[in-house]
Amino acid sequence: MGRTDVHGRIADGFEQVREAFAAVVAEQDGQAGSQLTAYVHGRRVVDLWAGDEVGGDTLTGVYSSTKGAATLVAALLVQEGLLDLDEPVARYWPEFAAAGKDAITLRDVLTHRSGVIGVDGGLSAAELADDAVIARRLAAQRPYWRPGSAYGYGGFVCFALVNEVIRRVSGHSLQQVYDERIRIPYGLDLYLGLPEAEEDRFRPIEWWTATPEQEAAFWSNVPGPHSILGIGYGLNSTPPLDQVAFANTRAVRANGQASAGGVGSARGLAGLYAAAVWGVNGRAPLLKPDTVGEFAQLHSVGGDLVRGEQGRYALGFQAKGLQYAFLSASAFGHDGSAGAEAFADPLNGIAFGYTRRRFGFGWSYPEHDLLAAAVHAAAC
Repeated sequence: MGRTDVHGRIADGFEQVREAFAAVVAEQDGQAGSQLTAYVHGRRVVDLWAGDEVGGDTLTGVYSSTKGAATLVAALLVQEGLLDLDEPVARYWPEFAAAGKDAITLRDVLTHRSGVIGVDGGLSAAELADDAVIARRLAAQRPYWRPGSAYGYGGFVCFALVNEVIRRVSGHSLQQVYDERIRIPYGLDLYLGLPEAEEDRFRPIEWWTATPEQEAAFWSNVPGPHSILGIGYGLNSTPPLDQVAFANTRAVRANGQASAGGVGSARGLAGLYAAAVWGVNGRAPLLKPDTVGEFAQLHSVGGDLVRGEQGRYALGFQAKGLQYAFLSASAFGHDGSAGAEAFADPLNGIAFGYTRRRFGFGWSYPEHDLLAAAVHAAAC
């Protein structure tokens, strides 16, 4: 079978989704090694995959789609009253008050308004593998802008702060809560800490095969390492962080670093959002409607100091209703640097998950729009 062959199943009425996925795979000549899964009101209706070394249960690094799983943990603990979004982080973690951070709240952190997106001098790749180490370094760091005055994406570090707060209030790490309360009970193929026994299903992330002209254009636009963008993406360390190698490092996926260290499949990503809003496998939804409403509410829009116009956030999640105009205003989720995408649209009943194994030059993934639109059209 060729690398462009599409495998898997769809429910009746979702034929156009298979056609759209096949078109994407053909356009990519199967290079991306991709998976697509969708649920409608908790029922799986799309489960497709294609490309070399990729099956339906293949796992790969999902980068910042990890933040969706980490936010779901925070939402669950807020729902239960263990966390208060508007209490200062320093109430739970006194050391964090240093260098003008005493008033920063958990809501500020989850909406990227804290100004704490890295540290002076950078964090090494080894440090970025471990949330506890990141948290220790961030505790002493002065914010890069006045907290609350603007927002900017902390790609590799922001959920280490959330993790530390959760550890202080519960005695357990974010990853432990995720495993015990979410992944295992709901049977999700999305890990924040990949067991050694699952390593044979993991396939590494690679760079897209590019022309010399594409490479030259890409590298000419790489930001200065000590710019706001450079700090947000870990480029101010020595050497600068290798974005591709990050998820391929065993320590990163073993620890399940909460900002970008998750490992999973499209089934796992879509299942996460289905479990959150509608429930799966006969289990009740993880979140109550009021909690979904709060975490889907727009918080940070306009110019992101790190990501520019691409940065639009609800609470912990990206605001997918602003990204995809055909979705409802309450749609929420999170993408990842190598091309993963995942979201829920509570109004239309859709949970969507997509993975790919290759970085696109310029972090451009036009297939997201095509596939999300095809799922929405079939579901609605």
